Amino acid sequence: MALSFAPLRAAAAVVLLAASLALQAQPSARVARIGLLISGSLESPETKVSLDAVRQGLRDHAYVEGQNIAVEYRSANGNIERLPALASELVRSKVDLIVAIATPAGRAARAATATIPIVAMAMGDPVGDGLVASLSRPGGNLTGTTFLGPALVPKHLALLKEALPRGSRIAVLWHPGAFSDSTMREMREETEAAARTLRMQLRFAEMRRPEELEQAFATMIREQPDALLVFPSTMLYSQRARIVALAAKHRLPSVFNSREAAELGGFMSYGTSLPELLRRAGTYVDRIFSGAQPAELPVEQPTKFEFVINLATANALGIAVPQSLLLKADQIIR
Repeated sequence: MALSFAPLRAAAAVVLLAASLALQAQPSARVARIGLLISGSLESPETKVSLDAVRQGLRDHAYVEGQNIAVEYRSANGNIERLPALASELVRSKVDLIVAIATPAGRAARAATATIPIVAMAMGDPVGDGLVASLSRPGGNLTGTTFLGPALVPKHLALLKEALPRGSRIAVLWHPGAFSDSTMREMREETEAAARTLRMQLRFAEMRRPEELEQAFATMIREQPDALLVFPSTMLYSQRARIVALAAKHRLPSVFNSREAAELGGFMSYGTSLPELLRRAGTYVDRIFSGAQPAELPVEQPTKFEFVINLATANALGIAVPQSLLLKADQIIR
């Protein structure tokens, strides 16, 4: 008697169909969506340093863009007045978390949402700017890191005085919108108090947008300053190459809060590593995606500060750097 395989084939087809339907019914692995808000241009080499640091921090915790996370980028292209609208765009796009680089982006994100978690990196004074209740217990939907930039400015003046004992006229390049009004006022007042103690005269030149840099320098040079002090600011940080070049053109010794400026030819820098702070974004993102609340994640402060002297720049400017200052340096660029 001939055997018929038709019933077996039919049964197998039913099993395969059921398995296919079951697979289709299973939810695919969800890709987390991160909004990244930044003041500078995404195409500039200076901004790419910051973005690479954030991406590396995410990779350190197995978050890879295009694989298990998607990143929505919003860049103000140097105009921080655009940040609030860009932050609102990210909120409307329903991202799961916002990474905001520096204080202006953090303030814009915080104003745009009270529910989406925000990781704000390299903030100046998060308590003074009203972004968190305290460093140990932020208390809202925002946490991150601070680079303590505003608190270090008097130290920059003291370093200039030691390097240039006869220098008394100091040009100050500052960005009025870098932090909140109260933080900016406090930073100026503390810097002016330090200048009086050191018998220095400060001349402030403001810059609100990148295109105002040349005019700011023209204003400063008219005062015939002995040195340049650059206030902390995410915009000024993004313009560091241009600032260093203009300082060299006008033979003006300069001090910054980032070693990246000294590496480009700035005279001196004192501060923490900003790329390292930005890399810490991965830790915060991972903890929040694992269930932690920003309100309970302390804002991290830097524990290491680097003093860098560019001796090649000093020699080009005819500055004999005191041995006492060279001994304090963590790095001397020759």
